[in-house]
Amino acid sequence: MARTGDQKKKIAAPYRLLAITTLAVVAIAGCGSSSSSSAPSSGSSTALPGTGKPPIVMGAKSFTEELILGQLYQQALQAKGYKVSLNDSFPGVALINAALTSGKIQWYPEYTWEVITAVASQQGKNIKTAQQAWDVANQIEKKQGFQLLPMTPFSDANALAARPSYASKNHLTAIGDLKHIGKDASNVVYCDAPENRTLYTGLVGLKEAYGLKNIQFKGLGFGLLPLALQKGRCDVADIFQTDPSYAQYHFVQLKDTENIFGFQNVAPVVSAKLLKAEGPAFAKTLNQVSALLTQEAMIKMNEAVVVNKISPAEVAKEFLKANGLS
Repeated sequence: MARTGDQKKKIAAPYRLLAITTLAVVAIAGCGSSSSSSAPSSGSSTALPGTGKPPIVMGAKSFTEELILGQLYQQALQAKGYKVSLNDSFPGVALINAALTSGKIQWYPEYTWEVITAVASQQGKNIKTAQQAWDVANQIEKKQGFQLLPMTPFSDANALAARPSYASKNHLTAIGDLKHIGKDASNVVYCDAPENRTLYTGLVGLKEAYGLKNIQFKGLGFGLLPLALQKGRCDVADIFQTDPSYAQYHFVQLKDTENIFGFQNVAPVVSAKLLKAEGPAFAKTLNQVSALLTQEAMIKMNEAVVVNKISPAEVAKEFLKANGLS
C-alpha cells in the first residue's frame, strides 16, 4: 500500500505499544529514528556471554509477524554479544525448512502446527492441546536432527472471523453456528487462501468436523482477506488470531470448538550442535524472548507495523528495551 502524507506523519509521531510481560503491562513510548541494530554496551568491563562464540545464521519468513520475530530474537542475541546474521526472505515453510536441513541457516522460529502439517504432512486431527502440539512437533524435528525450545504463550492459528453486524444478526459465537444459515451453511460465503480448499485446516475440516457441507468457498490471498470481509465480499474469512484487523474492524472471532485450526505457538527450531557451540546463554536468551510473547503483545506489535507503519526492527527494539533485554 502506498503511503500518503498523513501516513508519513504517523510514522514520525510517538506511539504507544503495549508489551505484555508475565508480570506486568509495560508501556513503550516514542519510537524514534535511531538505528535498528542492537549493540552490546561498551561501558561494561565484563565480557558478554556471546563474546567469541561462532557466528550464527538465523532465518525467518517474510511476512509481518515473522519479520518481527526475527528482529526480536536477533537483537536480543546481539545484546548478549552474539554475532547474528538474519535471512528473513523465506516465503514459506518448505523453503525455510530446506534451508535449515541443508545448513544454510542454523535455526529459525517456527509455528508448531506448521511443523506438523507442512514439514511432516500430518493432519493433526487428534491433537487437543498446545502442549501436545509442541510434543508432536518436537518429535518430528528430532527425526530431522533438531529440537524445539520452549514455545511462546501466544498462538497465531487460523481463525474464522465475521463482521460484528453479521455475527449479531445470525447469533454467531462459534464456527458450528454457521450450519444453520441456509442448509448446512449454504448461504455462507467463506473466504480463504486457495490452498486451504483441500486442507483439514480449511474447507475439509469445516465440512467434516462441523458439517458445513454446502458452505461457499471463495479463494483469495491471505493479505486480501481482512479487507474482503470488511467490505462484505464474504460472510466469514480465515484471519489469523493475531492479525491487527480484529482491532481495526472489530471482527468477531468464532470459537473453533473442534480444534480444526490447531495450535500455532512459536518455538525456535535448533540443533544440539548449535546449542553446544553457543553456550547456555544462547538458549536462555531465546527463551526469555519467547516467554514475553503473549497474544496481546503480538497483536500490538503487528498493529504497530501494519497500521502505524513502524518498521519491524524498531518495534522489536522498543519491545526489548522496555523488557530489559537490550
